[in-house]
Amino acid sequence: MTDQGIVVLGIPIPSSTPLFLGILAVHLVAGLTCTVAGLVAMVAPKGAGRHPCAGATYYWSLVVVFLSMAALSILRWPHNTHLFVLGILAFSAGGIGRMARRRRWRGWLPAHVTGMAVSYILLLTAFYVDNGPHLPLWRSLPPLAHWLLPGVIGVPVLIWVLRRHPLIVRSRALP
Repeated sequence: MTDQGIVVLGIPIPSSTPLFLGILAVHLVAGLTCTVAGLVAMVAPKGAGRHPCAGATYYWSLVVVFLSMAALSILRWPHNTHLFVLGILAFSAGGIGRMARRRRWRGWLPAHVTGMAVSYILLLTAFYVDNGPHLPLWRSLPPLAHWLLPGVIGVPVLIWVLRRHPLIVRSRALP
């Protein structure tokens, strides 16, 4: 992209071309949907109802985030290589988590929880790496914090869930 870009709400947008802005709009809506749906799936009671509905919404919005990220990265190559890698990892982890549940692998539940949690952590990491330097609280943090904080918070929560959640504990007790 050769244009100078624009600034929206203090966040620089690297291109002002209609193609880039259109893809970015889709990416933002899908990313926000992904973030909210993932949170709802995490806190919803497991089983039929809200959890699988939110989980499906999370996964399909993650697909849109991944596709739009790939297009945005190609348009800004090589500047967005790191975001491209984070997007591939987030989508892969989410895909593994979804596949573990849908195919009912042996020991599927921890694989499902881990895949979806890692996907969510990587989704937030990519957001903060890209936007953190421009956000009010995050801009005062060192750049390394944008890379590490989602994992520093998310991984201990994931470990706690894997060790303590009743459904996972019960699944380990079954023959």
